[in-house]
Amino acid sequence: MAAETASVPATSAPAETERLRLAKAAIRRGKLRTRWLLLSPALLTIVLVGLLPLSIILVYSFLEPGTYGGVRWVFSTDAYVQFLFERDLFEDTLTFNPAYLEIFWRSVELALLSTVGSLLIGFPTAYFIATRPPSRRNLWLFLITLPFWTNLLIRTFAMMLILRDEGVINIILMKLGLIDQPLVLIYTDGAVFLGLVYSYLPFMVLPIYAALEKLDFRLVEAAYDLYATRGKVLRHVILPVAKPGLVAGCILVFVPGLGAYITPELLGGGKSLMIGNMIAIQFGNSRNWPFGSAASLILMAIVLVALLVYVRYAGRRRGHG
Repeated sequence: MAAETASVPATSAPAETERLRLAKAAIRRGKLRTRWLLLSPALLTIVLVGLLPLSIILVYSFLEPGTYGGVRWVFSTDAYVQFLFERDLFEDTLTFNPAYLEIFWRSVELALLSTVGSLLIGFPTAYFIATRPPSRRNLWLFLITLPFWTNLLIRTFAMMLILRDEGVINIILMKLGLIDQPLVLIYTDGAVFLGLVYSYLPFMVLPIYAALEKLDFRLVEAAYDLYATRGKVLRHVILPVAKPGLVAGCILVFVPGLGAYITPELLGGGKSLMIGNMIAIQFGNSRNWPFGSAASLILMAIVLVALLVYVRYAGRRRGHG
């Protein structure tokens, strides 16, 4: 009897452990189901709004263009070949054609210039707002975001009225006697640059302001008390705090500036063609959907590579830090 009594705990312990393991597994499965249930609306939105259209564009880029638009369901890589080469119809040979590369380079150049221009204006503006009394900051932020209350198309038309031959700038310069004839300001790369800076400047100001708002300005005063110059205060005190906002602002200006459509269409007048306009032409007048799809994917690849390079560089800097 004593031996039988002693053997009861030995046989029941594994069963109790197994029941505990099964209970924990059931709890984990329940939490996992709840997590997926909560994530399902966001995942469904990403699939329908992001992945599905991107998949269609990817498939279209490897097909042949239809006669009157659309595509023919025949596999082809001509859309990617067309980006760099031009096919001779009579000799069936390929010759290098840099036309589309020039459009891409112009787009990257204008996007970079507009990013730099927005940064040169946006950083002092954000610093000015961050140094105002808290009761006045909301007013300045309201003035910065006020243009967003108007449609981008209307704002671009307003820029046309300012830059045209009979616009505000030329009228003022002629009344002051500085010029005799109107300057050619509109339908140039300079007009597109000004339009991009005007359109995306708030995207630069707001992230930098959000970063500078966290700066303890007593550190700036302490640096001046220790005889630091303004340049050293800017480099060693202000910029390290503002860096996340600077990076976010540059990305928010560069990416939409690279694919801008309305601004170069109206202010460039067809002379300053950018990637967005070229893609629109392929889906519109040219009716070459595969090439338009390929150009869209190439543009996306450029943006993705730029972001990956930055992420890798930032990771190395953090690792060395």
